[in-house]
Order: sequence, then C-alpha cells, then structure tokens
Amino acid sequence: MSNKNKYTGIDLFCGIGGFRLAMQDNDVKCVFSSDIDNFAQQTYNANFGEVPVGDITKIEAKDIPHFDILTAGFPCQPFSQAGKRQGFSDEGRGNMFDYICAIIEERGKLDDKPRFLLLENVSNLKGHDNGNTWRIIQERLDALGYYVSGEILSPHQFGIPQHRKRIYIVGLRKDLVDSKE
Repeated sequence: MSNKNKYTGIDLFCGIGGFRLAMQDNDVKCVFSSDIDNFAQQTYNANFGEVPVGDITKIEAKDIPHFDILTAGFPCQPFSQAGKRQGFSDEGRGNMFDYICAIIEERGKLDDKPRFLLLENVSNLKGHDNGNTWRIIQERLDALGYYVSGEILSPHQFGIPQHRKRIYIVGLRKDLVDSKE
C-alpha cells in the first residue's frame, strides 16, 4: 500500500462501484469487492479493471484481506415500500445483513475488526416493520462494538438533480472513540 492510501476498504454488494469511487476519491485502497450479479460484475470490471468475487455467502471472512473500512449496499428489495416487505425473513436477500455481521465478527476473532462501516439501503429501512428492522440493525452493530447512526439523504440535497432517498448507516468502532485515537 502506498503512503498515499491511509486506509483499505472492501466493497460488498458493490453493484457497479459507487462506494469504490468514493473510496478512490478519498485515497482508500479497495482490497476486495463482491457482487453476485453478472452484469454488475461486468460493469465493475469495465470501471475498475477487476471482477468482483461472486456470492459473498460462499466466501470465508478469514480469506478477505485486512481492511479498515467496510462498505455495503446490501439488497434493498426486502425493505422497500414497493416490495413484499419481508425484511430479514426474505431468504437470499433479507438475510444479507447477517453476512456483514458475520464478517465483522470473524474479523474480531482475528483482532482485525474494521474501523469504520458505511452501509446503504432504501430510506424505508428505518421505518420497516414499525422500526424493528432499524432497531435490530442498531443493536447488532452496537453488540459488535460500533457506535451507529443513520441518516436519510438524497442526491438533490447535494446539488444533483435527482430525488432518491436512501439511508446511510455509519459505524465507528467504539474503542477508537473511547481511546481518543
């Protein structure tokens, strides 16, 4: 890693690479990417010169290289107002948050938990199941050792002519704040 890159990151459920662009713009070296969709993989490859690993459920967390920042735009269909709203019980999509937590937990066993988390989903996630989904996400990340906040933002708030509300969930490892590092 060059001196220019202070941090490393992984890009889960990476799609065509929105988080990857943000990492690159902020001198974060992406060391691992994953997406199950073949067309997204092709576009990601065209954008960044690498094909993301496929199904994250088939990857051992210990096989992912060291990383400081975990980004993930985990599947939103189970939490969307337009969908069936099955939430975490939507097998194969709704349970992908579990894999994020499993990666964090496994990295913790290696004394290598990510410093920061940045997750993205539909804005309805915050109110899904009368707020229970958001409560569960907060509780699980808290139990894994993170201070968590979530903010609903839309590109139009930043001068981009598009209304697309999304929730951005930021996690900061508690020991970093508590130690004043």
